[in-house]
Amino acid sequence: MIGAGASELDEAMMRRALELAGRAADEGEVPVGCVVYETATGRVLGEGANRRERDADPSAHAEMIAIRAAAAALGDWRLNGCTLVVTLEPCPMCAGAIVNARLGRLVYGCRDPKAGCVDTLHELTRDARFNHRVEPIEGVLGEECAEVLRAFFRGLRARQKNGGADAGGA
Repeated sequence: MIGAGASELDEAMMRRALELAGRAADEGEVPVGCVVYETATGRVLGEGANRRERDADPSAHAEMIAIRAAAAALGDWRLNGCTLVVTLEPCPMCAGAIVNARLGRLVYGCRDPKAGCVDTLHELTRDARFNHRVEPIEGVLGEECAEVLRAFFRGLRARQKNGGADAGGA
């Protein structure tokens, strides 16, 4: 389902972000995927999936990885003409990076009740006190995005309950 204000291209990019989230889950990472694309052309500039466990890096969120890749592809930290599409509502760090990168658009799948700082706990991307604001588009393939997360955490809890050595941290 396309959320209000979203395009078919946003939905296609969310499908790609879901693929990236699936890869993250396969590696034992919390399944979040992200794509940054040029809004006018649809050219993908950066992609990311969570890598916190693999990299032992608390900043290795999907959004941070995709933003870094997009900035490198453009040779500019300003991503005004770009759209960031992510499966889960960004946390405070990622919402701050979205504002600081001057992203033109933000599209996300499902809300994050524990860390979401775009709509749920705070509205960082719309805060008028910052020098840049991004109006988010919520709910693009939201149920699919939420189900990927629910399935991952169900599996994680089952492994932990059974004393599985591969329970890992998420």
